[in-house]
Amino acid sequence: AVSTLPGGRGDGTPITTLADFEPGSQPAHYLAGAADTLLLLANTGGFGLLAQAGDLVSRQRAGKTFLSLEAGEHVLPPTVVQQPSHARVACLSKGGRLLVFPLADLKRQANGGRGLTLMDCDAKDPLLSVATCGDALVVQGANRGKDKDELLRGAVLASHEGKRARKGHKVAGF
Repeated sequence: AVSTLPGGRGDGTPITTLADFEPGSQPAHYLAGAADTLLLLANTGGFGLLAQAGDLVSRQRAGKTFLSLEAGEHVLPPTVVQQPSHARVACLSKGGRLLVFPLADLKRQANGGRGLTLMDCDAKDPLLSVATCGDALVVQGANRGKDKDELLRGAVLASHEGKRARKGHKVAGF
């Protein structure tokens, strides 16, 4: 039950008593939601898949392997898919490349796995963030050391649309 999770330091039950972790490992992200909540799961290697929150649940305290990772890859925070208003996936690489493609290009994988290639990435320019979007997207980053937010919509957002598994285009000004 979510009510048993600690709200702050010294409150509640430690997460390590609720699940078994291998020595030296720690949880990467937490998620609470209804079992039918659709999620976009991705990693820094550019791979991702769709799954429902209920697909991640296990009866075993040790959990289950769900998203496969290669050496050096990390899991990105899960993204809740807001259907039907968000019909596109936006992928942003560390180098500032953005690729937008239809959400329909992805399939739900209830048993997990490696997933499909979302964006062509490598170790020098890993996938930094994934999001679902509708007609507009806010990109946050830095330009010459200053934080910057850019609202992309219309023709500007359309210029970053492409086929899944491509490299994408640089976002101007970042």
